Amino acid sequence: MITEHALLPVVPGQEEEFEAAFGQARRIIAAMPGFSSLSLSRSIESPSTYLLLVDWETLEDHTEGFRGSPEYQQWRALLHRFYEPFPVVEHYTEVTSARPADAHSGTSKDPA
Repeated sequence: MITEHALLPVVPGQEEEFEAAFGQARRIIAAMPGFSSLSLSRSIESPSTYLLLVDWETLEDHTEGFRGSPEYQQWRALLHRFYEPFPVVEHYTEVTSARPADAHSGTSKDPA
């Protein structure tokens, strides 16, 4: 599994319109082969900046499958007009992770 990471700099004042367009665009990407999940988050400190994280089964599912598809042209038509400047997209593989329960998974037992 790989994670696509993109900081999306939306033109100030167009955030609401961008979010509505993204609501349509997410259905396009969610139907693509190799798509696993996505999240779109809005920055608290810089409200015109969004963080897009998309999980793909393979890098090629994104770079060749999605980007080479007719559906990508629909995605572009819906979203690319909002970006200034155009976002940098990078891909990541997980090295490690933690969850709250991990801190309590040691071998010590409660006293009787």
